[in-house]
Amino acid sequence: MKKTWLVTGSSRGIGLEIVKAALAEGDNVVATARNVTTLREHLCADAQEVEYIELDVQDSTAAKTAVARSIDRFGSIDVLVNNAGFGQLGPFETVDSAAIEQQFATNVFGLMHVTRAVLPEMRRQRRGHIFNISSIGGAIGFDGASIYCSTKFAVEGFSESLSLEVKRFGIDVTIVEPGFFRTDFLDASSVHYGQVDIQDYVAAARDQKSQYDSYSHLQPGNPKKLAHLIIETASSPRRPARLIAGSDALSLSRDALNNRIAELEEWASTSVSTDYQEV
Repeated sequence: MKKTWLVTGSSRGIGLEIVKAALAEGDNVVATARNVTTLREHLCADAQEVEYIELDVQDSTAAKTAVARSIDRFGSIDVLVNNAGFGQLGPFETVDSAAIEQQFATNVFGLMHVTRAVLPEMRRQRRGHIFNISSIGGAIGFDGASIYCSTKFAVEGFSESLSLEVKRFGIDVTIVEPGFFRTDFLDASSVHYGQVDIQDYVAAARDQKSQYDSYSHLQPGNPKKLAHLIIETASSPRRPARLIAGSDALSLSRDALNNRIAELEEWASTSVSTDYQEV
């Protein structure tokens, strides 16, 4: 069955690869980005199957307009990919309040704006699939990434609960947890560092930036393969609650879960000690 996809943040990286893979599958795609000129150049296409829409996900009104245009063009939205986002790195104390608010405005509230705009159509259809692009940083914390990870943890909590709310309407929600993928995510165009100089953090912040700069474009994950995995998952009768992507993400997630279970069991008697005791 031919699907219609709406993909945010589709001008580069994983979002762009998802658009390409969906079009190659013969599906319709609404490709959104803050700059669709760049997007058109990447795709080199004005095919009947693609609609380009400029969208800043922070603008809730623009999100509703984009959805309305999508319905007018293709008649439905079957798959939503909430991919738009960026990384705010640096120790918490080095990130100013404005930067924190900007990170949440895009990674969390922007995702919610687009989801809120799409859900009425999916409820009307009694079907739909939402992919929320999180990160391995939404499953475990990273040193020097407290703000970025907090947004991705928020996405995961939202997605888990939303899934329970919309399952009754035939709508599935899948959290995608990529590890490090070979995109420009670690470039200055996608990642920001702390704005506040604090001497105690200078060495750690410098080492972090140097490490990520040297790792950029050498990451193990292949964004084209991830895009095809998402396309396949959208057509699968089995739709996972979480889709862990990359050997690094799998290893980190497995270790974190094992450590959490070990700690849970170590403190189990303490945990139950807080219950009321029947006399």
